[in-house]
Formats: sequence, structure tokens, C-alpha cells
Amino acid sequence: MSEDPLQIINNTDPEFFNLLENTREMALAEGSIPLKYKYLIAMALDASKGATNGVMVLAMQAMQEGATKEEVMEAIKITQYICGVGSVYTAANALKDIL
Repeated sequence: MSEDPLQIINNTDPEFFNLLENTREMALAEGSIPLKYKYLIAMALDASKGATNGVMVLAMQAMQEGATKEEVMEAIKITQYICGVGSVYTAANALKDIL
């Protein structure tokens, strides 16, 4: 992804953009849950919402933090169980060049 998808928000309402960034930074800060698991959780949520680009980016971030391909797939299995097969199609499109 070459451009931040929220760049238009930053351009038109920098204060709101900063709020979004601060929330993201807080949610994804190192804490009791290791980063790789936070990224896997976020990836699963994006898959459940049909956010292909989000799944792709979050899977790559999870793997940079040490997640294995098997862990990525296990997170998708859980997502399918809770949210349905549509999440698997989203994940398949997102992960086809990663796994």
C-alpha cells in the first residue's frame, strides 16, 4: 500500500486524525498481550469485516513480530467459526501473496 488510506482525513481534519493515531498507538502498544497476538486479533477482526487490505497489512505485521503462517491460518479458522465463511474469502484474497 503506497499511501495511507486515512491521508484524506489527515488533510481535512488533522485533529481527528491525531485522535485516531493516538487510539491506534494505544491499542497496539506492547503490553500484557504480545504484539504478534494483537496483530492477529486485529487481522481476524478485519477479515470479519471484509477489509482485505487490513488483513494483508496486519498479517505482515504479525509475522514481523514473530507470528508463523500456521498462527495466521489458525486465527482465520477462529474467525470463520465465529463470523462465517465470508471472512475466509477476505483472508484468502489478502494472504495469497503472503503465505
